[in-house]
Amino acid sequence: MTADVIDGRAFAATLRARVGAAVKGLKKNHGLTPGLAVVLVGADPASEVYVRNKGVATREAGMNSFEFKMPGDVSQDALLAQVYALNEDPSVHGILVQFPVPEHIDQSRVIEAIDPNKDVDGLHPVNAGHLMGGNGLLVPCTPLGCVKLIKNHLKDLSGKRALVLGRSALVGKPLGLLLLNENCTVTLAHSRTLDLADECRRADILVAAVGRPHFVQGDWIKPGAVVIDVGINRVPAPEKGAGKTRLVGDVDYVPACERAAAITPVPGGVGPMTIACLLANTLTAACTQAKLPVPKV
Repeated sequence: MTADVIDGRAFAATLRARVGAAVKGLKKNHGLTPGLAVVLVGADPASEVYVRNKGVATREAGMNSFEFKMPGDVSQDALLAQVYALNEDPSVHGILVQFPVPEHIDQSRVIEAIDPNKDVDGLHPVNAGHLMGGNGLLVPCTPLGCVKLIKNHLKDLSGKRALVLGRSALVGKPLGLLLLNENCTVTLAHSRTLDLADECRRADILVAAVGRPHFVQGDWIKPGAVVIDVGINRVPAPEKGAGKTRLVGDVDYVPACERAAAITPVPGGVGPMTIACLLANTLTAACTQAKLPVPKV
């Protein structure tokens, strides 16, 4: 068996185009332009790249992009004051504070300070509660992207046995709930799981989100399974030259392709979906705040 490669870049481009068309309709019919504000604390190079890419994607979708850069030694009170100001700004419909933040900032306090209606990261306890109840509108972007990719390939997930490897609040836990809401039989596995390889071999859908390069071995994959690799790990690449690196996922890709029916590559799989789903969440937030129907994208 040679797995079909699930092209996250192509799917994300299509989703972004649909969001852009919906934004154009909002502007024309209601005079509403969704606005996304991103707050960056410090000068982490990777975070700066992410914020820049989000700004480009936001503007390409026809939305307003607001970027706020704060020094790494900013006080927690000052950061919270910025969030509170954005909560009150009617031109801002979505707020995202780029994580991680410096150690002296309490990340949970920042999340809880964001207006739940503008929480396009889907991390506020109110939105987590809605997801638990099965009616979440704003849900974490990476899990949402994973489910969209899985549904695009399998169509109906009802009755499928799904295993999510990883239990973080950002990916593992919300993804488990999203798959449960699709009527999957869901297992959340983690570092304390006994017979982890055997648990993986039972899964029709396997999602790896542990942050360990090539952790999931090829013979852990059930023949014919759909494999979603959330991991983005940088490893040495001496074949490229001294000090060079390359990106790999949490799944040992080549042997996994020999057993899986479909698999996401790294890079080019889940990653592009995160920003596309952020735009979709911003569209949802803008429509909800304006008491307009949310376009299906």
